[in-house]
Amino acid sequence: MPLGDGKVVTMSWLFRVTTGVVVAVALGGLAPDVSHAQTTAGTEVSPSAFVDRYCVTCHSDRGYERGAVPMSLQGLDMGEVGAHAELWEQVLRRVRSGMMPPPVARRPDDAARVAWVDWLETELDRAADARPPLGRPMTVHRLNRVEYRNAVQDLLGLDVDIEALLPPDDADAEGFDNNAEVLSVSTTLMERYLTAARRISQLALGDPGLASRSQAYQVPELEVQDDRTSEDLPFGSRGGLAVRHYFPLDGEYLFKVDLRRNFYNYIRGLGNTPHELDLRLDKALVNRFLVGGAFEGSRCATSYCGSGSGGFPEWGAYSVTADEGLQFRMPVQAGMRLVGLAFLRRPAIDEGVLQPRPSPATFGYSTDDRQDGNPAVARLTITGPFDGEAPLETPSRQMILGCRPAHSGEEAGCAEEILRKLARRAYRRPVTSRDVTALLSFYEAGRRTGGFEAGIQAALEFLLTDPEFVFRVERRSPGVEAGVAYPVNDLELASRLSFFLWGSIPDDELLDAAAQGTLKDPAVLERQVRRMLAQPRARQTLAESFAGQWLGLRRLRNASPDPTAFPEFDENLRAAMYRETQLFLETQFRDDRPAAELLTANYTFVNERLAGHYGIPGVHGNHFRRVALPDDRRAGLLGQASILTLTSYANRTSPVTRGKWVLENLLGAPPPEPPTDVPDLKSREEGEPPTSVRELMEAHRRNPACATCHRTMDPLGFALENFDGIGRWRTTEDTGVAGELGPAIDPSGLAPDGSEFEGMSGLRQILASGEEFTGTLTERLLIYAIGRRLEAADMPAVRRIQREAAADESRWSALVLAIVNSGPFQTRRIG
Repeated sequence: MPLGDGKVVTMSWLFRVTTGVVVAVALGGLAPDVSHAQTTAGTEVSPSAFVDRYCVTCHSDRGYERGAVPMSLQGLDMGEVGAHAELWEQVLRRVRSGMMPPPVARRPDDAARVAWVDWLETELDRAADARPPLGRPMTVHRLNRVEYRNAVQDLLGLDVDIEALLPPDDADAEGFDNNAEVLSVSTTLMERYLTAARRISQLALGDPGLASRSQAYQVPELEVQDDRTSEDLPFGSRGGLAVRHYFPLDGEYLFKVDLRRNFYNYIRGLGNTPHELDLRLDKALVNRFLVGGAFEGSRCATSYCGSGSGGFPEWGAYSVTADEGLQFRMPVQAGMRLVGLAFLRRPAIDEGVLQPRPSPATFGYSTDDRQDGNPAVARLTITGPFDGEAPLETPSRQMILGCRPAHSGEEAGCAEEILRKLARRAYRRPVTSRDVTALLSFYEAGRRTGGFEAGIQAALEFLLTDPEFVFRVERRSPGVEAGVAYPVNDLELASRLSFFLWGSIPDDELLDAAAQGTLKDPAVLERQVRRMLAQPRARQTLAESFAGQWLGLRRLRNASPDPTAFPEFDENLRAAMYRETQLFLETQFRDDRPAAELLTANYTFVNERLAGHYGIPGVHGNHFRRVALPDDRRAGLLGQASILTLTSYANRTSPVTRGKWVLENLLGAPPPEPPTDVPDLKSREEGEPPTSVRELMEAHRRNPACATCHRTMDPLGFALENFDGIGRWRTTEDTGVAGELGPAIDPSGLAPDGSEFEGMSGLRQILASGEEFTGTLTERLLIYAIGRRLEAADMPAVRRIQREAAADESRWSALVLAIVNSGPFQTRRIG
C-alpha cells in the first residue's frame, strides 16, 4: 500500500505491529492510561479521540437505532475495554484487516491505525489476564458419528458403515460437527445408537444367528467407465468398482451385478461384441461373466428394437434382461474382504472424427438408444450369509477375545479379563469394580441363553451404548466454585488430545501416561503430541475432519454443475478434485509445512483425468502423483478445482460466493447476512452485446443496500475469475452462447484495507504475507480442538497461540502444540 512518502507496505505489516518502535513513533509512546499522543501526521489523538473521529460518525446510537450499523460505539469508556470485550474484539478484527473504516469514509493514516489496533489488542489481553479465560463449560459431549465409528474401529478392529447406522450430525456456524453445543440427543437418536450397538456386537464376534442381508454398492450415474477407475482394480481393466465388504460369518454369499440402463430401461452397450466382466475377491479372480454379443448381425446394432425399425423382438427382450444371469454364489470366510468388479479393457483406436463425449447428466445421453460403446456397471449387490457359521478367527475376534476358556470353570475369569480390557479403552480411564460388575451382569444374562461368546456379545452391546462410551463426560472437581476455571485432569486431557488429533479414543500408551499422572508434564505432553502427529491417522483426521469442514470440502459431493454449461464434468472429475485436495492437505500435515504454504505451494497431485482438466501434459493413468506446477496460477488451495467448483453456481462463476468464501474461511471476517430484498443482476436482453460480470456487479453496487458488503467481497472474487465454474483456466468470460467470444477478464482489485493487487498472484501474496490468514486458521483449529465456539475471553489465547507458533514459521506441529498447551484446551469451568 502506498504511503505519503512513496513507500509501500504489505498487508502483513498493517495487520499487526511486531515491534514497540512503530507504536512509539505512531502514537508517541501511548500508555495504557489512554494518554494523548502524537501521530505521524502531526495530529494529537487519543484512543478515545480515534474512535470518535473515525468510528462514531457511523457507529452512533442513532445509527444503531435506525438499523444502519450493527453496533454503537458512542460513549464507551476506552479505559475499560474489558467490560465490552466481545464488541471490541469485533472492532479489532475489522480495523486490523483494513475493512474499517471503509474506503469511502474518513480514514486514519496507516501508522495511526496500526498503533491503535496494537493498543486495543494489548488492552484486551491485559483485561483477559485479570479475568482468565473461562475454559470449556461443563457440557456433556456426545461423540459424533465419525468419532463413534473411529472409536469402534480402534476398540474392536471393525470398520462399520456408520452412515447406514447413525443419522448425520448438525454443524455449528463454522461448519464443525464436533461442537458439543450442537450435538443434541433425542429418544430417536438413542434408539439408533441401540440398534447400531447390537449390529456392531453381532458383526464383531460373528453371531451365528445373524439373518441374511443384502448390501448394494451403487456406481454413481455420472461416473464414466471407459478406463480404470480404482487403484484396487487390476491394470488393463475398465469401469466397475472396488469395495471393502464385511462378511460377518463363514458361509455362502450371492454376488449380483446390475448393468447401467438408459431412460427407457434398455441396457447400454450390448452391441455385437461380448465384453468380459471379472469378479474378484481379495484381488483373486473368482468368476468371469460375458456381457453382450448374444445376437449376430448389424440389424439392431445402432438402434434398439421398438425405437427404430428392422429389429428383432428377441433383441428387445434381451435388452432389458441381459443382466439377469449376472450372479454368482460362492463360500466366503468371515472378515473384511476387497471385492472388485471390472471389465477387461480392449485396447482400440476409434475410427472417424473424434467427437466430444456427451455428458452423462444430459437428457440426450439418458435417452440415447444406440448400442455402440461400452456397457457399464450400475450396482453390485452382495447377499448373505446362507448357511452361515460362526468364524473361527477374524481380526475383530482376535482383538476382543484376549483369552479363550478351555472349560466352563475358566469362563468367569476370562470374561472379566476381556471386559476389563475393553472397558478401559472404551471409558478412557481405569475401570472400577462397579464398572466390571455392571458388565458382568449383562455377560451372565447372555451366557445363560447362548454360552460364553453370547455373554461377551451381550456385555459388548451394553458397553457400546453406555454413556461413558457415547459421551465424553468431564466430572466436577471437588471444591470448585461455579464460574471458576480449573485444569482438567490427566485422563480428561488424554481424551481431549486423542479426539483432537485422531478423532477417536486414546491408545494404551496415552492412557498409561494419563493414569500415571505424568501427561501434564510439559516434556511428556510434547512427546505424546509428536508421537500422535507422526501417525498416518493424525494427518487423515486433520485433512478430512478438520480441513474438510473448515474449507467446506464436504459440500463438493453435492455440487451439480449444469451439464449444458459444463458437459465435461462427471463423477470421475469430482472424485479427482476431492482427492487432489485431500492428498495436498495430508502432505502439508505430514511434512509439517508452514501454514502459509496452503496458499503458496507450487505443487499439487493429479491423475490423468485431472491433469487433462488443468492442461498438465505427460500424466497417464488413474494413479495420483505429485507434480510441480509450471507457473503460479494454481499455487495453493485457491488454484484447486475443488474449491473453485464448490464456490460457483451451477451454470457460472460467482465472484460474490468466492469473495465471501475467502472472507469467511481465510480472513475470518464474514460479511453480514444480505438483506431480503436484494435485486437480481440485470439479465442480458436479446441482441445486446455480452456484459462482463464485473460491469454487472458495479451496477449492482450502486444500490446503497448492496454497496457496503459487495465493496469488500467482490474484488476478492474477481481475483478468481480466471477460473471458470469447474476450475478451468480462461482469459475471457463464458457467455452461454456457443462460439461467442465473451468479455476479457479483469482480475485486478482492492484488498479489504484498500491496497491494490493484480489477479490471483497478487491476492495470494497479500493473503500469505499477512497474519489474518494464520489468525483465522488458528481460530478454526482451536474451535475444532476444543469442540465449542470461541468467546471474547478466548481471543487473547488465540493471539498467544499465534505468536508462539509464529516462532516456528506457524508450522502445523507448532500450531498443535501451542493449542494443546493453551488455557482453553486445558481448562474448563462449572456454570
